Amino acid sequence: MGKRRKARESTLQILFQLEFDDSQLDKTISQFLENKKADKEEKELCTRLIGGIVANQAEIDKIIQSASQHWRISRMAIVDKNILRMAAYEMLYDKDLAPAIIINEAIEIAKKYSSEQSATFINGILDALNKKKAKDDKALKEVKNE
Repeated sequence: MGKRRKARESTLQILFQLEFDDSQLDKTISQFLENKKADKEEKELCTRLIGGIVANQAEIDKIIQSASQHWRISRMAIVDKNILRMAAYEMLYDKDLAPAIIINEAIEIAKKYSSEQSATFINGILDALNKKKAKDDKALKEVKNE
């Protein structure tokens, strides 16, 4: 398993913990990664992902909500919601990877930590989010070219 996958899985597990107690963010992250014996690269990526997700959570949740027509984010399973947050953050703010790779990673993590139905659900929402983002990016590019 690659370092990015390990960092994403750790991120998911920490985000899950934070759903129940987010009072000590830094302590939760450091204790989890220390207990897991994560290497430096995994720690850095995980910490960056969590920091970005937490800092932009309201905006990320709003974007996920707009892409999920029949589901309110408050009614989504905790694991699924946090997989969506992580993938949405990477697609919108951390543009190191192509959206297809991010979506595939999210689906694989959903299969491991949630269910086959969740993987399909997550794929649908992330695909809708990616299409909306591509449309918005194209419109922005056209405005800049005018």
